[in-house]
Amino acid sequence: MTKRGATLSTSDARRDVVVDAAIAEFARGGYHSTPISSVATKADISPAYVFKLFPSKVSLFVAALDRCYELVAHALSNGAARADGQDPEKILYEMGGAYAELIADRNLLMLQVHAQSAADTPEIADAVRRGLAKVTELARQRSGAPDDQVQRFIAYGQLCHLIATLDLDDHTGEWAAVLSAGIRHPGKN
Repeated sequence: MTKRGATLSTSDARRDVVVDAAIAEFARGGYHSTPISSVATKADISPAYVFKLFPSKVSLFVAALDRCYELVAHALSNGAARADGQDPEKILYEMGGAYAELIADRNLLMLQVHAQSAADTPEIADAVRRGLAKVTELARQRSGAPDDQVQRFIAYGQLCHLIATLDLDDHTGEWAAVLSAGIRHPGKN
């Protein structure tokens, strides 16, 4: 197994496994309700080894969130690359489609939602700000869109979270139709 061209040590490989397990477990239970023991069980290692790799629960959650935002940035870059031409709206549209495909993995979607609910923890708030900064700057640079279009792109992403977490596309009612009109979002898995 390699990472950025270098051979991974056992602890590096286990760190990746633990982060993947943390994404799944924190997405299910959130930061406050997920014990390290459930992450350890999912990763098939001991809780003590999790703490050897990550000195605290918050550092593990932040590592999971950082990985999530790396995946978001990668998806947005791929979306921008598949856009024809240099039209900022088209590029943002393709980036949005790539993001909608990514968060069809409800773990990534729910991890972000739970991170916002745990933003009273300074390290988590910092990680969310770092991630949003990365995503916003990527959208600005890759699309060349004016700031108001980039703001709308980010706002629609947050609305997509709301639509997907509440399954509003399956909810009858004019209000749900108003919120979800024209928004591409993942279907049920």
